[in-house]
Amino acid sequence: MKMNHLGTSGLIVGEIGLGCMSLGTEERKAVALIHEALEQGVNLLDTADLYDSGRNEELVGKAIRGRREQVVLATKVGNRRVPGQEGWVWDPSKTYILAAVKESLKRLGTDYIDLYQLHGGTIDDPIDETIAAFEQLKQEGLIREYGISSIRPNVIREYAARSGAVSVMNAYNIVDRRAEEAVLPLLQENKISVIARGPLASGALAAGRQPVKGVHGYELAELEALRKQLQELERPGRNLTQLAIRYSLSHPAVAAVIPGASSREQLLQNIAAASVEELSGEELQLIRRISKAGRYEQHR
Repeated sequence: MKMNHLGTSGLIVGEIGLGCMSLGTEERKAVALIHEALEQGVNLLDTADLYDSGRNEELVGKAIRGRREQVVLATKVGNRRVPGQEGWVWDPSKTYILAAVKESLKRLGTDYIDLYQLHGGTIDDPIDETIAAFEQLKQEGLIREYGISSIRPNVIREYAARSGAVSVMNAYNIVDRRAEEAVLPLLQENKISVIARGPLASGALAAGRQPVKGVHGYELAELEALRKQLQELERPGRNLTQLAIRYSLSHPAVAAVIPGASSREQLLQNIAAASVEELSGEELQLIRRISKAGRYEQHR
C-alpha cells in the first residue's frame, strides 16, 4: 500500500485507512475487522469519542492492544455529553479538550494519540483557545499531531492560517466534489493533508449495492444514472467501489481515505483499491464531466 506523510509531520499513513464508526458495538466482530485491516496493511484507524458514546474507542483500544506500534491512531473531540441531558453539546474550549483527552486515552488503552482532531467547528468558536489546547497536549506528549474534521471552508481557512494542524478530514467523493472548489487547493498550498471521509458516499458508490435514496446534490434517479455511467469505467479487477476510492485519492492534497466497513467483504473490497492502477487523466476528466462539481453555499 502506498504510504503518505500527513502534512509535513512525521506521521506516515497508508492511503487507505479504516473509518471505525461503522464497526458496530459487538466486540468480537469489531476487533476481528480491525485485525483483518491491520493484517492487510492498513495502519490509519479513525474513531471519535462521540461514536457509540465512547464504546467505539473502547473497541479500537481492545483491538490494538499488543499492536500499538502498527497503528496511526486518530480520534476526535469537541462534543460533550451533559449529565442528565439527551445528546451532546458543542464545546471546543481548552478546559474541555484537556479533560476529554484523558478519557479518550483511558478508553483507547494507550498513553498517546497520534492524531487528535477537532470534531467540527464554527467560525464563532474561540479558535485561538482551541489551538492552544492542542499545542499544550503536543508539548505534554499526550498527542503527536492535531487536525480538524470539518466541511466548513471558513473554519478550515482559519486553522490553515493560525494553527499547526497537519490534516483536515473532509467529505470528498464523486458525488460530493465541493472540496475541489474551496478546500483542496487551499490545503495543498498550505501543505496540510486531507483525510477524505465518505469516499463511497454512504454506499451510494459501492459496487453491488443499490441506493434507495438520493445523496447531497442528487435525486435518486440522477444517482442511478450516474452509477450506470461510472460502471462503464469498471475494468477486470476494478469495480465501482475501487473506482470511487481511487477518485477520492486522485487529488494531490489527499493523503488517505477512510472508508467504513461493517463486514469483512466490504473491508476487503475497500482495501483492494490500493492494488489497482490510479485513474488516468482521461478517466478523471470523464468522471468530472458526468458528475456535478458542487459548490459550498454556506460557511464560505
